[in-house]
Amino acid sequence: MLLCAQYVLPITSEPFQHGAVLIRDGVIRDIGSVDMLKLRYPDEEIKDFGLAALMPGFVDLHTHLENSVMRGVVHDVPYTTWIMSVVEKSAKMDVSDWYDSAILGGLEALSSGITCVADITGTGAACTATQKLGMRSVIYREVGAMDKRRVDYAMRVAENDIMHWREEVDESRITIGIAPAAMYACHPSVYGKVSEFARREELPVAMHLAGNREEYNFIKYGSSPFSVHTMDQKRGYVEIPPWLPTGTTPVRYALNWGAFESDNVLAIHCVHVDDTDVKKLREYDVAVAVCPRCNAQLGMGVAPLDEFMRSDLRLGLGTDSPAATDSTDMLMEMRIGMLVQRAVNVGQFLDSATMLEMATIGGARALKLDDKIGSLDVGKRADIIAVDLSSSHQTPTTDPVSAVVNTCSGADILMTMVDGVALYEKNKWNVGVEVAKSIARVIEIRGKLRV
Repeated sequence: MLLCAQYVLPITSEPFQHGAVLIRDGVIRDIGSVDMLKLRYPDEEIKDFGLAALMPGFVDLHTHLENSVMRGVVHDVPYTTWIMSVVEKSAKMDVSDWYDSAILGGLEALSSGITCVADITGTGAACTATQKLGMRSVIYREVGAMDKRRVDYAMRVAENDIMHWREEVDESRITIGIAPAAMYACHPSVYGKVSEFARREELPVAMHLAGNREEYNFIKYGSSPFSVHTMDQKRGYVEIPPWLPTGTTPVRYALNWGAFESDNVLAIHCVHVDDTDVKKLREYDVAVAVCPRCNAQLGMGVAPLDEFMRSDLRLGLGTDSPAATDSTDMLMEMRIGMLVQRAVNVGQFLDSATMLEMATIGGARALKLDDKIGSLDVGKRADIIAVDLSSSHQTPTTDPVSAVVNTCSGADILMTMVDGVALYEKNKWNVGVEVAKSIARVIEIRGKLRV
């Protein structure tokens, strides 16, 4: 099949006009001008998107698809209040609820041009959902226990889940990993055990790290709401003895307990970091997922993106929990992230091309999947999207990269393709679930959460 459009944005090379991409057997086989490829492949089926941009699908470097049903349920509160409310609401959901919620999240991701998600889950719902929907994903099984006596048991359960999930998924599309729980829900010995298991099984690791001021104060000073209440993954928030302050930052705390000892580590947020923290992340080749919209929504702070780029960290964007941001929209994530950085770093002007790279090849590099996805290059998997640029607020288009980042939203996605299969085409789905039935279930679940 030949995909054609007014613009092609390969990401790793310059954009060009009147372009086409040849797809065969789920792989990009050729790329170039429409006229040249039509002459070269005269018998190919042609799909022409007109005044649009063909580009690699977005890589959502951090999300929680299973929380999608909670969109709008907890609004206008800071991080600590929000997370406590989400834990309380979560107790009302059962196994089937989590699955249907993850399906909703996956459908929204596809309709907004996201072809690959990196998801942290305790239930496994995102694993089943992305398998069913045909998406690409890296699914991290979350594990944590604040009580040291429960750590070994928590690890055994997580390890069993991971082995089972590996057998159930298409390993060409879905990678299974492991994630220590948030620092206020995790005995420090978990970090070393996770690293040891990840090395042994060659698993990727992800962790929330230095995301909010409360966590920072909890680790360094022992003085935050988490020092008298912490989260038990089975029982919600529980009373514990006061946390003993460590006198160090969350990044160095995790480092001291062996959190970065495996080969493929992703740190999420990294808002409250200093120069030494950034140097340590670079030294251990830790990738970073920045989630600007969630950080702004919950009053968490602003990640030092410029420092990360100067340090040459592997870096990408995540939409984070739909329960916080209310939508899974990488186009909005790019735009808000760019504008926030411009506002707080006067004199260091972040441009559209950099944000687009972060949302595509940057995320792929962070996951160490850049040999397969993240750009339109011959030999890579055909994870491709078409973005409409024909609206009145977008034309005339002189710079397609700027137009995509500054003017588009999820509603402008015309087509989302994974492995050469168009899973979404402008309100039409080609996925392994009954969409109407899934939406009906979500409405039912939301009724339960409001009680």
